[in-house]
Parts: sequence; structure tokens; C-alpha cells
Amino acid sequence: MSLKNNIDRKQLPQHIAIIMDGNGRWAKARNKERSYGHQEGVVSVRKVLEAAVDLGVSYLTLYTFSTENWKRPNEEVEALMNLLVTAIHRETPDLIKNNVRLKAIGDLTRLPADAYVTLQDCISQTAISTGTTLVLALSYSSRWEITTAVKKISIEVAEHKLNLDNITEEMVSNHLTTYDIPDPDLLIRTGGEKRISNFLLWQLSYAELYFTNTFWPDFREEELYKAILYYQQRERRFGKTSEQLSC
Repeated sequence: MSLKNNIDRKQLPQHIAIIMDGNGRWAKARNKERSYGHQEGVVSVRKVLEAAVDLGVSYLTLYTFSTENWKRPNEEVEALMNLLVTAIHRETPDLIKNNVRLKAIGDLTRLPADAYVTLQDCISQTAISTGTTLVLALSYSSRWEITTAVKKISIEVAEHKLNLDNITEEMVSNHLTTYDIPDPDLLIRTGGEKRISNFLLWQLSYAELYFTNTFWPDFREEELYKAILYYQQRERRFGKTSEQLSC
């Protein structure tokens, strides 16, 4: 019996964020090139997205390529960018069919021209979709994002468009790349590591954190259901006491 049957549809996380880790180690364990692990990782993306759509999850954010990943060997970076283009071309019809809207966050100006054009084309084609929103964090770094927001706010203060007393948490949030996306309720990290790795540091303030040893290419529907069931067992207090929540 699938774990899906145990999920309470009325208590789903509205926004799930995933750090997809372990592609290279998964491939190495099978005496394959790292690129093989990335290719299998795309299959996991498809399966997890389909499961999220089926459940009715509103937002799914995937840490696809970090700012730090640009430091990897050129051959691997080039292979990842080519894989991105191929995957988006292949998946766009299904995204449209399944009413999935695509968004992207990060310093997209650093993407190769073909990757950037392909990404923007898919975003445009799926803009009218009203179902699950798939957010790709590409060339993304939370410190980059926060630094950029600080610069924007500083300029507004310097130009007397903004008073220091008007700077609030909400205002900072509105200057981030996720200004129109709710904060994640659940963060999943695969591959056995237990760190955030410069991902959505501001937005994850009150997210439930779920770490699994499963490598991303092996993370499929049942693994997602397991993470959601973990989330549904948590008591989300947001600084309050259990007694306050029960009132």
C-alpha cells in the first residue's frame, strides 16, 4: 500500500523546497560518470513533480544549480546546462498539460544564452497555468539574494524614496526574488548531508527540516510521501506554546 493513502490532504505543506543532493555519489557507486547521476536526477524531478501535482501542493522549489556550482569543472557545468536545456524542451508540453507554472529565481544573467532563452520560453508558455508552481533555483545563492535586496533598499533610502523607519521584515521579503512566493513549509534535503547550503536562508526561518540519506536519483514518490508524513507529525508553533495553539 502506498504511503500516499496515509496523507491528510487537509494538512499539506503549501510550499515544499528540496535540495537535490547525491547525484554524483549515486553515479560513482555504480561506476558511472557524474553526468549519469544528473540524468537520473531529472527522472526524479519528473516523478516528484507529478506526485506533488497529484496531491495538490501549491509550490515546489528545487535547488537546481547554486552560485557555488559555477566553480565545478567546466565539463560538468557545460553538461548540466545542456541537460537543463534538453529537460526543459522535453518537459514543457507535460507542464502545460498538467497545468504547472514554471518560475525561476537566481542570477539568471549568468546562464548560457541557449539555457536562458529556453528557460524564459517555458516560463512564458506556462504563465497562464493555475496549478502547482514549479520554481527552479538556478545560479542561486541566498547570500547573493539578500545582498542584492540590501543594495536595492539602500538605493531607495539614498534617493529619499524610503525612510529607515519604513524598513520592515515584510519590506525585506518584498525585495527578495521570492517576493511573490510564500515561504516554504517543508525543506527536504537528500543525500545524507544536514546543512542548508546557502539556500533560502531568509525564507526557511520557520520551515520544518527533513533530511534523508537517500540519494536524489533514488528519491521518488514514496520518499516524498514519507517526508510529507513527517511534516504532518510536527507541531508548528511559530514561537507560541502548544496551549496557545489549542485555544
